[in-house]
Amino acid sequence: MGTNSDKRWLAANAAIFDERGRILLVKHTYGRENWEIPGGVAELSESVVETAVREAREETGLQVSAQYTSGIYYEPALDLLIFVFLCHPKDGSFEDLRPDNDEISECAFWALDDLPRPISDFTIQRVKDAASGVSMPLPTMVPERKWLY
Repeated sequence: MGTNSDKRWLAANAAIFDERGRILLVKHTYGRENWEIPGGVAELSESVVETAVREAREETGLQVSAQYTSGIYYEPALDLLIFVFLCHPKDGSFEDLRPDNDEISECAFWALDDLPRPISDFTIQRVKDAASGVSMPLPTMVPERKWLY
């Protein structure tokens, strides 16, 4: 993820459910070729909400909007702070669903009691947390500060 050890990494995922309550997962073309929630590491000057929306578009073709935060996690082995946002397609449809074919070989909706393999226990935890309905607000954007004297 990088060589600068003095930086903490930020990542974000887009938890997207269809009208039947199934979760959208993507299958990676690299590493363990595992199933995962669409997402990735934030780019410079990008909010974590923007990261989730961008990664969903890049990996699945869907234009989504974030509704609320469903979880915030810290992975000490990677010094990685991970945000998960419940997202909905902007037009309400899933017609544009398609894998990007570079990093993602497949994208599909899965019933919560029949998630595909290989998948990590951490992905299952984030899926369950997102499906639980517990919601936290989206991060508040702080504009450039104005100093008062």
